[in-house]
Amino acid sequence: MSSQWQSLVSQKIYLATQLARSARSQVSTTEREACIQGAIELSLRARQLLLALVARYHQDKHAMPASLAELSTLIADTPDAEILGELSRTPDSWWHHLDQLELSQSQPQKQQKNVSEDNVIAVSAAPGPDRSADGLLDTLAAMKTFVNDLGERHAEW
Repeated sequence: MSSQWQSLVSQKIYLATQLARSARSQVSTTEREACIQGAIELSLRARQLLLALVARYHQDKHAMPASLAELSTLIADTPDAEILGELSRTPDSWWHHLDQLELSQSQPQKQQKNVSEDNVIAVSAAPGPDRSADGLLDTLAAMKTFVNDLGERHAEW
């Protein structure tokens, strides 16, 4: 049963990867943005399903934890809870990157001030998570590695 959940998580990661790769070749800004947003949404869905997968590895066959905190309550004091907790606290982890992407996807873009010759002082990059295809591909690769390692660890038990 857990293998079906791992396959589902892997499928979402694979599809998100394909969309992120496709975004690189899109000429249209709208199509590129659609690919990026689709890849982000599939990545977030994969992460959500990963929580259910971990719960099933820990013999909770019906749990659908909505958050890492909820999963941690279900599987407290386990290596998986510790690893995921550490990932969520590490600023450059794939988990943290997905947190940032989820926040940016859930809020309207901030209005940019109009620029005129009179009010230009300096140019700065817009703050926020890396929404590039390459940044997303790096996150997806790290996530896939984590899911594979998780599966191998639980296959040994």
